[in-house]
Amino acid sequence: MTFTQHLELIRSLVVFGDSLSDTGTVFRATGGLYPPRSTYFNGRYSNGRVWVEYLGDRLAIPASQIENFACGGATSSGGFTNMIPGLLAQVQSYLQTHSQLDSGSLFVLWAGGNDYLQGATNAAVPVGNLVRAIELLANAGASKILIANQPDLGQLPATRNTANSARLSELSRSHNSQLRRSIKQLMQQHPNLQIALFDANALYHEAIETPAKFGFTNVMQAAQSIGGNPDQSLFWDGIHPTTAAHRILSDRAFATLQGDRLIPAQAA
Repeated sequence: MTFTQHLELIRSLVVFGDSLSDTGTVFRATGGLYPPRSTYFNGRYSNGRVWVEYLGDRLAIPASQIENFACGGATSSGGFTNMIPGLLAQVQSYLQTHSQLDSGSLFVLWAGGNDYLQGATNAAVPVGNLVRAIELLANAGASKILIANQPDLGQLPATRNTANSARLSELSRSHNSQLRRSIKQLMQQHPNLQIALFDANALYHEAIETPAKFGFTNVMQAAQSIGGNPDQSLFWDGIHPTTAAHRILSDRAFATLQGDRLIPAQAA
């Protein structure tokens, strides 16, 4: 059974991750203080809706069937950073109240960027956390997983011109290479588990190298800092995409589900 043949069997969406997928978790926890309303949209770390919301639309999943535990600032870990649960901790908490998972649920995982931006120097640890999260979900009955790799963290507006740029780029490559290998191993160990690996890294590179293809005129600076039409910018702030970019991310993620494909080796 593949995603391609059975997308209509996906009845619900469960999301774990960081600010790229947060639809208001931190906003609600801080009483609406963060991210600030003045520069961000309704608790999203963007100027509009984020990719998992657009993906839910593409899959025709009603809002009542979407659970989102992603937290801005989350790492991949099983612990807490500044009271923010890491992705593995989010999954562990979820499984405390969901002992048997619905085979019609699509579980979405995207984290790791904050590990490296906060100083992690070994990709094996974040990748290990992601693998452990998938194993826990699989052991509880999950059959459909969508996991995204890391964009080039050294080429974000906030990092491009810093001393850490090259190190972050190398960590991104290492993360994605190790994640690809680990996903292949997981699929061998769990024959009934479908895992689609969303190549966000390739999409970011494509947008930066051929911006006109996506309707962008600015892929180097934060839209907040230059003004104009944010729909023509890849980044809203120094790290996070605009809602226009999030829509493109969702389109590519949906195509990944349709193709049920793993990330190609050359795109590590």
